[in-house]
Amino acid sequence: MSAAAGFGKVAVLMGGRSAEREVSLMSGKGVLRALQSKGVDAHAFDPAERDLGDLRREGFARCFVALHGRGGEDGTLQGALEMLGVPYTGSGVMGSAIGMDKWRTKMIWLAGGLPTPRYRILSADDDWSEVARDLGLPLIVKPANEGSTLGLTKVAAVAQLPAAYDLAANSYHDLALAEQFIDGAEYTASVLGDQVLPLIRIEAPQGNYDYQSKYFGDDTKYICPCGLDAQKEASLKVLSLKAFRLVGCAGWGRIDLMLDAQGNPWLLEVNTSPGMTGHSLVPMAARAVGILYEDLCVKILEGAHVG
Repeated sequence: MSAAAGFGKVAVLMGGRSAEREVSLMSGKGVLRALQSKGVDAHAFDPAERDLGDLRREGFARCFVALHGRGGEDGTLQGALEMLGVPYTGSGVMGSAIGMDKWRTKMIWLAGGLPTPRYRILSADDDWSEVARDLGLPLIVKPANEGSTLGLTKVAAVAQLPAAYDLAANSYHDLALAEQFIDGAEYTASVLGDQVLPLIRIEAPQGNYDYQSKYFGDDTKYICPCGLDAQKEASLKVLSLKAFRLVGCAGWGRIDLMLDAQGNPWLLEVNTSPGMTGHSLVPMAARAVGILYEDLCVKILEGAHVG
């Protein structure tokens, strides 16, 4: 029996109902092609159009989770797959749920003594001037439970805070989180099993690394090797893996962080189901150590688990 045949029938879960559906379909189609090219009996499966019970009824042996956002990487899907007894890739129920929640992720990191920017949860009746005094300007406002920088605003003046709050809280039906702005270089650390892949430095036009830049723009520069000296990069890898594990994540994922002008690291957030598109960062980091996209997909699939 070939290694690919040993996986059995594989569902690549893609699409879903979240605000990140479009990106999920892009990720899922790439993963599907990659697995099929390696001889895996892989099939597309969109939970927005199919009953998850079909996974058992149709004999799927494991799932590659290429869903992003709510309902796909927030623990709800993972709980359903646990109940069905179908092994799946990525973090489990707890790690997925916490990782999707930026507020609770930050609380855990702070409790563990890890560096993350100061923050506060916003409400509609807040004194916006007091928020600005507390966190300083500029500051970042974003939904607490969305990914792909959806709903994120860089606020430069107090007068901009109400609109930024409205976008984060109302457009995405979410808690809005205000965060201290870190002026520095942005990096991402890709985790694959117990390994942290080479860091990538992100240079976005005017520092605006938004949803459009992430998935559809060509102006953002991704630099790998990242340009840090070996000792500094190694220390950031250790920090990133600790941050990943502290919130209960496993399998594979990504930690986004900043280095300020003094060289101090600041953890921003964790991504438990990163993009796998042509613009995505985990495949880019894997290529830097000689892991092709197709082999990366197989490695991730090998980690499928229940419990």
